[in-house]
Amino acid sequence: MHKIIEKKVLAQDVTMLRVEAPEIAARRKAGQFIILRLDEEGERIPLTIAASDDQTITIISQQVGASTAQLARLQQGDSIADLVGPLGQPTHIEKWGYVVGVGGGVGTAPILPILKAVAAAGNKVDGIIGFRNKELVILEDEMKQACADLTVCTDDGSYGHKGFVTEALKKKLEEQKADMVLAVGPVVMMRAVCKLTKQMGVPTLVSLNPIMVDGTGMCGACRVSVGGKTKFACVDGPEFDGHQVDFEELMMRQRTYLQQEKISYDDFKKCHCESK
Repeated sequence: MHKIIEKKVLAQDVTMLRVEAPEIAARRKAGQFIILRLDEEGERIPLTIAASDDQTITIISQQVGASTAQLARLQQGDSIADLVGPLGQPTHIEKWGYVVGVGGGVGTAPILPILKAVAAAGNKVDGIIGFRNKELVILEDEMKQACADLTVCTDDGSYGHKGFVTEALKKKLEEQKADMVLAVGPVVMMRAVCKLTKQMGVPTLVSLNPIMVDGTGMCGACRVSVGGKTKFACVDGPEFDGHQVDFEELMMRQRTYLQQEKISYDDFKKCHCESK
């Protein structure tokens, strides 16, 4: 059992948990993730490790289904049954020069530790983060500390730059061509970023979030096509060359269980409301 040491609500449906996991904390590197299970009958949920100290890891989740809704209901002092990790390949980091990191929505959580590590390697790092509106902005102060310059975008213009992250990225790359772009967020956002950076000749790494079950490459659920070859995001990734990713296939595979997920989430909300 892994005790929750701290809980904080970052925005609507977005929760931060700091959890006891000393063995994982001692080995984790930027870009890696864990898979958790709330109880013996729980679904396996992959989440990026946003931060760690000697004894704990920090995970940030968005409530999008029954399992993440159940996770969001846990409080300080409660426990999570299982945590497995660190999983996946750490972010490949070198001294590129000028790097721009792009985070979309809750994708800001996994891009943050990556940009910290990239900056620590001697790179100049600028950041761009995007949200639907002001109420959904998360980790702005933390991103400012990690980046030389940070641009916050909102779709409705309620805060920061009005528009999509790709608009802000295009402007920034026109001012100074980057040596590397890193992007984490919704698939449609990463696809748009990669389309832009390919046109502008800027190498781009993306962190993919396909359906995942065991996290060890055994089940094959997380397979993605990169450069015409099959890769498994849990062991080969989660980061890949964004210009080689088949985003259309990825989006199609992510929709596989949409109907079942909706039924499960609706049932959870109905039971939760009736129990009040």
